Amino acid sequence: MTLRPVSLDDKYDLARSPVFVTGYQAIIRLCLMQKERDRRAGLNTAGYVTGYRGSPLGGLDQQFMRATRQLAAADVKFQAGINEDLAATALWGTQQAELRGEGRFDGVFGIWYGKGPGVDRTGDVFRHANLAGTSKHGGVLALMGDDHTAESSTTAHQSEYHFVDVMIPILNPAGVQEIIDYGLYGFAMSRFCGTWAALKCMHETVESTAVVDGRLDRVQIVTPADFAMPEGGLNIRLHDTILGQEARLYDYKRDAMLAFIHANRLNRMITSGGPDAKIGIITTGKAYLDVRQAFDELGIDEVRCNDLGLRLLKIGCPWPISRQELMEFAKGLDLIIVVEEKRSLVEVQVREELYGTANQPVCIGKKDERGEWLFPVKGALDPNEVAITIGDRLLARRHDDAIATRVSRLKQAQHALREIQDVAQRTPYFCSGCPHNSSTVVPEGMRAYAGIGCHYMAQWMDRSTLGYTQMGGEGANWIGEAPFSRRAHVFQNLGDGTYNHSGYLAIRAAVASGVNITYKVLFNDAVAMTGGQPNDGGLTVSQIARQVAAEGVRRVVVVTDEPWKYPKDTDWPRALTVHHRDDLITVQKELAAIPGTTVLIYDQTCAAEKRRRRKRGLYPDPDKRVIINELVCEGCGDCGIKSNCVSVQPLQTEWGRKRTIDQSSCNKDYSCLQGFCPSFVTVHGARQKRGKGVAEGGDLPPLPAPALPPIGAPYGIIVTGVGGTGIVTIGGVLGMAAHLEGKGVGIIDMAGLAQKGGAVYSHIRIANKPEDIHAIRMAAGGCDLVLGGDIVVAANKKVLAAVKHGATQIVANLAEFLPGDFTRNADFSLPTERLKRALVTAAGRDNVAFVDATRLATALLGNSIAANIFLVGYAYQKGALPLSAAAIEKAIELNGEAVAMNQAAFRWGRRAAVDAAALEALIAPAAQEQDDNRRLSQSLDEIIARRV
Repeated sequence: MTLRPVSLDDKYDLARSPVFVTGYQAIIRLCLMQKERDRRAGLNTAGYVTGYRGSPLGGLDQQFMRATRQLAAADVKFQAGINEDLAATALWGTQQAELRGEGRFDGVFGIWYGKGPGVDRTGDVFRHANLAGTSKHGGVLALMGDDHTAESSTTAHQSEYHFVDVMIPILNPAGVQEIIDYGLYGFAMSRFCGTWAALKCMHETVESTAVVDGRLDRVQIVTPADFAMPEGGLNIRLHDTILGQEARLYDYKRDAMLAFIHANRLNRMITSGGPDAKIGIITTGKAYLDVRQAFDELGIDEVRCNDLGLRLLKIGCPWPISRQELMEFAKGLDLIIVVEEKRSLVEVQVREELYGTANQPVCIGKKDERGEWLFPVKGALDPNEVAITIGDRLLARRHDDAIATRVSRLKQAQHALREIQDVAQRTPYFCSGCPHNSSTVVPEGMRAYAGIGCHYMAQWMDRSTLGYTQMGGEGANWIGEAPFSRRAHVFQNLGDGTYNHSGYLAIRAAVASGVNITYKVLFNDAVAMTGGQPNDGGLTVSQIARQVAAEGVRRVVVVTDEPWKYPKDTDWPRALTVHHRDDLITVQKELAAIPGTTVLIYDQTCAAEKRRRRKRGLYPDPDKRVIINELVCEGCGDCGIKSNCVSVQPLQTEWGRKRTIDQSSCNKDYSCLQGFCPSFVTVHGARQKRGKGVAEGGDLPPLPAPALPPIGAPYGIIVTGVGGTGIVTIGGVLGMAAHLEGKGVGIIDMAGLAQKGGAVYSHIRIANKPEDIHAIRMAAGGCDLVLGGDIVVAANKKVLAAVKHGATQIVANLAEFLPGDFTRNADFSLPTERLKRALVTAAGRDNVAFVDATRLATALLGNSIAANIFLVGYAYQKGALPLSAAAIEKAIELNGEAVAMNQAAFRWGRRAAVDAAALEALIAPAAQEQDDNRRLSQSLDEIIARRV
């Protein structure tokens, strides 16, 4: 097979198409395309992007920072905001740039981004800026990041109604392709209507990856010919009145939106249902993908739609929707089914616009004709449930054996899903050496409130920490609680990112109220929760200290792991004291005894960020390691309890279960030494010994070519594992391999709140053509292959639900990675046999392969990180991957990380699938050299002999 010529630079090269991009990268390409389209139209425009990070838009700013060169060449400026509302106000300013004749460009197109809670707090700016309007050659897109299932948020969020309230039109893309398409339409609509335009960004769209058509001329903008512009137009004006702005918004701008939407066919009839259509389905965004997946499950294509009398309308702009379009769609129908996630927005407009019309069809959506829930507001839609509902409605109209059979099978799958129980769970946890392991501890008998950030996870650890507020409200709840509580004082954790964003004002409020509270400002030198971005504005510890002192807090202290690092001339406020973190409990007791508001600044760099900087040579790397002498260790687990560190792992020896430090994950925090155990040894000046590995080649026979599975329907793969072990990279490699072969591919990475130790899932669909892929996330029974990088996550209910007995192939790593529970429970162990049984029960004995991938990869390559690619090779050789070896190895090369090792790991994995015994023979000499204490006796006689 000839592979497509691909470069990683293709994503931003406007001459290349199709391209393999993430949703974030599609937004950057959108900016570059808008600039070039303007240039070709004779306009000299610039771009401005600002906002505040947060899932599902948590990594967008990092992608913009990495594309600085391409953006600068296109006059697009990226500037992260201090918070969402101030960023939106800055965007309002971009539309004023030409008003006074002082503009350097013909116009500035802008993008605002923020997650749902950021939309909440920015409503006032949206209202003012939208009333004021946009410039003729500018335009603004507001990216609303909605987390419908609260995977990485404190609430499940739906933001559309905020934009309806301020009369900003909404675009709802169904996939990465439409992020670009609708983005271009959005800029044009914003310019034409003089309003902002909102673009809904969900996990399934903006945090997914796909092959897209990136041609500059793909989207052709049509200017409405039937809309009469008022005198002076609809764009922003220098001299304007409040009531004049209101009048234009209500009298003209909504009609301009409807004219633009109609002229550009943003709401499209996908299937007509033929001349006798009686049932119509209206859907939008991610729900459209669910409906199309439901059609696939029911065996319904366009021909079958016409045969069944089934009409489908895809709404690209869920507000506003015109009465004319809905009446045309409803003509001749008896029933309309509206399928949308969360609260109904489309359905209420359908009911309102069709009410009282002749031959009005029955309309159902959130509830059916009897008022019973059909598509609930809570949670997310499931394609199988959508399919069952559609199938039942079709069968009620007329019987169809094929659909009846498929509906019956789907109902069985959904019933089986409800019966699945989790054997074990992998809870997100602090990284190894995380400052929060130490900073979130409070004195016995005292309690703390959590806040927004990684330290939120302290709530499920033994930290006497429970309860939280919205971002920036930290501690303000105590202002209201304190007068009515018997408790005299509380601690409030406050991340440095939140402090910078809005939390500073809460401290001011606490001071003004006079309540007794200690703010623990957790200064980690990075916004770790969203990827380690720097604090906007270069915030420092001394700045925070001076700011809170100026607000009148009663005392400010700094606690750190390195009290000697501050220069003697540091500009501290008067009376500030600096303490070592070993004194944290004592210092907290002192602050708790002081009436009023006090502040403790805990200064220690984020462990994950330390690791990243050390790799780049930007952070000191101590020439010191901690080793546990297993002959002395008694396995009490006090080191884990004291450090709360997931790098403290169990070690099974001939003399019992001991402890060891996982040197590959250790971030050199050294808090495990607080266990004060004689088994701990600190080693200075030594380097970690790597395994030698085994050279390829020699007398090994050539690898046979496996029979690859055919792709009829899109092929579904779930990759599971532990955060920080490269699971997302596996998805990227397989996706790129599919792109190299000219196939369609869709990927969703689900990391949620996963830090080191948390569960990560990557859902991948591979198809013959990009347009064949609809919903990427696997529904019940929809997975063809599970690559289980971690057996705990592989046997999770979320994964088992997607397994189809007798059809799904499972390749699972047998290595045991203990979750954070082990830090608090010295006797914790994984129920490995029960996990294995769960996988076998779900897929069938013949469809499951258990591979000791971590042990084999470490022995063969000298590095355990190669285990996941090793599993890919194993699955490929077993005929479970519909991709060529050449494409996979080329994708590894393009990824650029440890290319030789990963390609070798892929080939060793293939060989393990062919002849596991030969591999064991190859690594046997190295295994025999291991410490005799770690070699377990194989019989009772040996046990006795070794102890006599």
